[in-house]
Amino acid sequence: MAGKEGIETLYTNRELSWIQFNERVLEESEDQRVPLYERLKFVAIFQSNLDEFFMVRVGSLYDQTLLKEKVLDSKTQMTATEQLQAIYKQVRSLLPRKVKAYSKLIEKLSAQGLEQVSFKNLSDQDFAYLKVYFEKEIMPLTSPQIVDKRQPFPFLKNKGIYVGVRIASKSGAVRLGIISAEGHFSRVVFLPGREGKIRFVLAEDLICYFAEKIFNRHDVLEKVVFRITRNADIDVEDEMVDVDFDYRDAMEELLKKRRKLAPVRLELSNEVSAEMVAYFCGHFSLKEAQVYVDRCPLDLSFVYALEGKLPNSESLLYRPVAPQVSDQINERESMIAQIKRHDILFHYPYQSIKPFIDLLNEAAGDPDVVSIKITLYRVAKDSKVVHALMTAAENGKEVSVVVELRARFDEENNIDWSKRLEEAGCHVIYGLPGYKVHSKLLLITRKIGNKIEYITQIGTGNYNEKTARLYTDLSLMTANPAVGTDASVVFNSLFMGSVVESSSHLLVAPLCFKPRIIGLIDQEIAFAQAGEPAQIILKMNSVTDKVLIDKLIEASRTGVHIKMLVRGICCLKPGVAGRTDNIQIYSIVGRFLEHSRIFVFGFHDRQRIYLSSADFMTRNTERRVEVAAPVYDPDIQKEVLHILDVLLRDNVKARKQNSKGIYTYYQDGKSPWNAQEQLCLEAYERAEKKRQTDAQAPVPPPKKKGSRILEWLHRIFREKKEHS
Repeated sequence: MAGKEGIETLYTNRELSWIQFNERVLEESEDQRVPLYERLKFVAIFQSNLDEFFMVRVGSLYDQTLLKEKVLDSKTQMTATEQLQAIYKQVRSLLPRKVKAYSKLIEKLSAQGLEQVSFKNLSDQDFAYLKVYFEKEIMPLTSPQIVDKRQPFPFLKNKGIYVGVRIASKSGAVRLGIISAEGHFSRVVFLPGREGKIRFVLAEDLICYFAEKIFNRHDVLEKVVFRITRNADIDVEDEMVDVDFDYRDAMEELLKKRRKLAPVRLELSNEVSAEMVAYFCGHFSLKEAQVYVDRCPLDLSFVYALEGKLPNSESLLYRPVAPQVSDQINERESMIAQIKRHDILFHYPYQSIKPFIDLLNEAAGDPDVVSIKITLYRVAKDSKVVHALMTAAENGKEVSVVVELRARFDEENNIDWSKRLEEAGCHVIYGLPGYKVHSKLLLITRKIGNKIEYITQIGTGNYNEKTARLYTDLSLMTANPAVGTDASVVFNSLFMGSVVESSSHLLVAPLCFKPRIIGLIDQEIAFAQAGEPAQIILKMNSVTDKVLIDKLIEASRTGVHIKMLVRGICCLKPGVAGRTDNIQIYSIVGRFLEHSRIFVFGFHDRQRIYLSSADFMTRNTERRVEVAAPVYDPDIQKEVLHILDVLLRDNVKARKQNSKGIYTYYQDGKSPWNAQEQLCLEAYERAEKKRQTDAQAPVPPPKKKGSRILEWLHRIFREKKEHS
């Protein structure tokens, strides 16, 4: 027991740490500094995060409970059953907060002109309108079914919305009627508007309200809106054993199978009888602990669809900010020529991804470019990146693309793009057996006479124009021949079906990443033991790899000062006496999703800085192809350190973890400092300065618009400082 207590002191269970992260998302919906409708969107994000968590992580744990051998969490020694019990308890404790946040926001939005009409308080006029609407627009399109001996229980799709109706039976047993609340009708039903007001109800609530009209020959005893969440955790490699057909075809079959996996959660819109709960649990093979009553709409995706109809939207939403063109580049000059002169760093979403797209388009038409190689994990639906690659292939370039078909929930999109890339003449592979290719790597090879030149780009995030406006990521472009040579080795290995066994400059998982990181930590340990100042700064999404966690604990005990910015899961507890005293851990959850990964080791001349696609998670370090790139350019080193400094000063959206693993808002008594707002302000200031001083006068966004936003950003900071 003593040993387990020691383990619990140092480590947090991965799944419970994730729930803590999602709680921080929910906190954003409660933060009165966030615009009203943006707060409602955070409730929707909380819910969609939870859906995926149940589909993947809870689904995985559910599978483990079916194994004969117990699988223990490596950090807390919890069994799968113990973890599930803890998850169910934690999730249940958060739902009342979610309901309270949603209800308060809907009430406040009603005063702002957006009202979700309550069925409890329908006026006669509203009732008459909804009754006619239901009878004419919805009821004819429903397909109700009564479950009995002649009518088996229908297949219910994952996260589909249904109305369940208990109807009277002679035997007294539960007899269930089911109606799908999705179909060829709009989910959001708008009522005749009052001046300056948008009023609506949801189709599932309307169907539930008028369910007696559908089952008019039966006595309706109780009714409820419900949905199930199915396990989506399929081990692709296990499923691919002995297949003798195309990998892409196998993935398509796999997606069909996923849709039919076992339920892991049942959500109900209101309390129902114990008999009805038992009936559901019996059919879905669920325990009561897996049944949740959630008085919010069970699917909040409609929140995004309503955004365009908002009255007074300027006060309800974040002020629009446009990604700025980096002051490091000249839009009228060749991107390749500029990268050859000096390394370039883009910081999304503060800076635009457009120059990167321009680089691809330039390479597609450059007569000196002989090949373009790239790894694709998640791309936009109408991807300009992919279109540029197809253009390059059509122009006769050798275009080689690694499309990772196993990018969870993006499989269908990636399958479609892989087909189109092949049709355009690109050479496409689908990753490696046993390893997902998660790296963000581009290599453009040019041949000028007898000389080979490389343009290499290494990113922390996906080649996705949509998420580049929402996620904070870094994109490094260099003409360094040594880095290009390493990148060439990575691609050659991938296309030969193997992993990189050695590299000089890039850190490449699964074989050449973790050992190199451990070596860099060991160097800091050696300096600390010699009485020299030693530091490590890490920014990433998640930290779960126990080997790396234990190495950081060792570094802390020897006196290495460690600061960590970890947005999501963090299984390490800081500040534990005698063990992690020298570790500080922060998490920033705000307007943009913090996604960039930065590793800093040491001080001054011996400082080493890396940008990476990898988190400190075992899946990244051991089961994926990942790349971390060194930052060699002194100016870019300063820029990366400046970004970290801005983030570590955040006292508005940053939370700090204490020695018990609890996160609270970080307060340092100084003027309010929102790191994301500051970085946005700096991007505008730098772009504005460049527009004013650039002799070549590159075409900027409309100056008045940029100036207004710049003035607004300055005003935000001025008001906050005055308020403090």
